[in-house]
Amino acid sequence: MLAATCAGAAVLVPLGYSPGGAPVVVALASLADRRDRRVSAAALVPTALFLLLASISSLPVPIGAWALGSYLQTRRRYTWALEDRAATLEREREQLDQLAAQRERTAIARELHDIVAHSVTVMLIGVRGARDVLPTDPGVAADTLAKVEGSAEQSLAELRRILGLLRTRDSAAQWRPQPSLDQLADLVSGYRAAGMPVRLELTGEPRALAGGLELSAYRIVEEALTNVLKHTEPSRVTVTLGYGSTRLDVTVEDDGGGGGRGGGRDLVAPGGGHGIRGMRERAAAAGGSLDARPTAGGFLVTARLPLGDPA
Repeated sequence: MLAATCAGAAVLVPLGYSPGGAPVVVALASLADRRDRRVSAAALVPTALFLLLASISSLPVPIGAWALGSYLQTRRRYTWALEDRAATLEREREQLDQLAAQRERTAIARELHDIVAHSVTVMLIGVRGARDVLPTDPGVAADTLAKVEGSAEQSLAELRRILGLLRTRDSAAQWRPQPSLDQLADLVSGYRAAGMPVRLELTGEPRALAGGLELSAYRIVEEALTNVLKHTEPSRVTVTLGYGSTRLDVTVEDDGGGGGRGGGRDLVAPGGGHGIRGMRERAAAAGGSLDARPTAGGFLVTARLPLGDPA
């Protein structure tokens, strides 16, 4: 278009007509708006010289038209960049929401696994024990079944709490707090009542810890004891909490060997079971590490959790 208007003006001027510079100026502005800046700038110089030599317009007119077209191009590209950035941010927000939802579902699945695996295993062992002693000692059987009932009620309360958190986040404060190390003795007592010969030992000076650290330590012990119940028949299980100056050592050791109930330790070998992976994830989330390995006569789980500020 610019070449056509310049050619038309070049034909009309020698014939004595005054074509005016409007078509050429409009074409130059359109070129600056639609084409690359280097192309329009290269076209500006000969066009301005032609209009000046042909006495059609002065230099400020084509320069102003080119500047106007360049401004419109810059403005349009800026608008496109803003729209593209907004679309990108929206996609990233959706992806972050999906990742957050996935993390939440993973955390909930881990909590549900801990609750169900622990409680159902304890209840199963308790019911088996009650059935064995029912003909000879009904009183012990009744006491064992009462403890199984209490464990079932506690599990239902935990499930209601988690499901309540799913339904409404704002009501989280209405539910009871997560377990802490203060309740570890009760947890060990529950396993002992289910027939596991487990004892709890403390070394170092116990002190208040961050809530997340206490929850991680509690869940690691709970999962380790559940694995012992599910896969072995030990004669001794020891849970040790070692309070150091910079870290908390959590150890669960048993002498169940590799041939107990359930067939073998491959079900809980490192990387082979959800329980071990869950314990490792909890230890890593607290900034620590976890080692789970067979020993000469049983299995050993050791978590090393760095101490933070007290909750």
